[in-house]
Amino acid sequence: MLNNVKTVGLMALLTILLMVIGGALGGTGGAIFALIIAGVMNIGSYWFSDKVVIRMYKGHEVSSGPLYEVVQELCKRNQLVMPKVFVVPESTPNAFATGRNPQHAVVAATEGIMNILSREELMGVMAHEMSHVKHRDILIGSITATLAGAISYTAQMAQWAMLFGGFGGDDEEGGSNIFVMIITMICAPIAAMLVQMAVSRSREFAADRGGAELCGNPHYLASALRKLEAANRQSPMRNVNDATAHMFIVNPLSGKGLQSLFSTHPPMDERVRRLEAMV
Repeated sequence: MLNNVKTVGLMALLTILLMVIGGALGGTGGAIFALIIAGVMNIGSYWFSDKVVIRMYKGHEVSSGPLYEVVQELCKRNQLVMPKVFVVPESTPNAFATGRNPQHAVVAATEGIMNILSREELMGVMAHEMSHVKHRDILIGSITATLAGAISYTAQMAQWAMLFGGFGGDDEEGGSNIFVMIITMICAPIAAMLVQMAVSRSREFAADRGGAELCGNPHYLASALRKLEAANRQSPMRNVNDATAHMFIVNPLSGKGLQSLFSTHPPMDERVRRLEAMV
């Protein structure tokens, strides 16, 4: 319960950040417009997040094969609703889940994950994703990604607004102010990234624990996480949208310079330590 309250609070903070940028660009009118945009994007991410993310990564649905069979076994064993299963044409091993609820969920894994994991390790990974589905983290992650992406995009708009004199009226009318815009342009995306990190990290620990319970052996997931971390450090995924990085089971941006400082995932050593402590 406390974790849910914390998550809702952090998502509300993302909405406020978007309103602050809107206010910097266009005064009171800009803030109201940003609030409307946030509402529209939340509704859109609720209904269409699975389709958008799958299309983004060119995933194709499967109804047979090792990945499908592992997910099917997990669902039967734990009385879970069977989600749609997708394979992403990517050699770097990784996985994610998306959708608005367990009845409209999608779990996906890259082609590369089947090449390096045993069946037990693959089961641990998909159990982690099914834990996200079971506890409705997929909706939270999708909305967070949408808002964080909107904040980054709006901050870029602020750069152009600063160059061309802003959008709102004069300062006395509550319009944009160049100094406020500069501060907003720098600080808002960083704040959004930190909030996104806080939401993702708390949820990853919970999904690790839930996944270990669903598959019946925490060593399956611990072993898989070690392999996935090493593979993503050696060869990070190509063309990853930063706003969706937190949805993957391991950080797909590993090794990409300064981006690693703002990892949306908890330290791998700590994740493995907690899993091994469950035995």
